[in-house]
This record gives sequence, C-alpha cells and structure tokens, in this order.
Amino acid sequence: NNLDCVILLQKPKIAPFVNQMKAKIANILETSSENISIKATTNEKMGFVGREEGAAAYATILLVKD
Repeated sequence: NNLDCVILLQKPKIAPFVNQMKAKIANILETSSENISIKATTNEKMGFVGREEGAAAYATILLVKD
C-alpha cells in the first residue's frame, strides 16, 4: 500500500534524486510513486554516519492483501 523511507547521511544531498528513486522503487513494488515517501536527514556529525564513514536507512512498509 505504501512505503516510508528515511535515509541518514551527511553527503551527498539526495534531494535532486528523490523523484528518480521513488519512480524506481514504485516500479519494483508495482505501485504508484505517490505511495512512496523518501526523506533524508543528517546525523548531526555523530556516529559513523556523522563521520561520513557510512549511511543508514530505515523503511516502513504497509502491505495489503489482494
């Protein structure tokens, strides 16, 4: 039914790519890109994400049985 994603990273900024990402994910999940939410945030220079040693992502998806 829908997917909510949060991506934690310091760099690069993903705003220019969000629409492309939503379209690709929607295609894979066979749903509309309107059902996909992608947000990005930094980790305020804390931990491995803040030190730019990696990234983290969280996703919550709601599935509906046909």
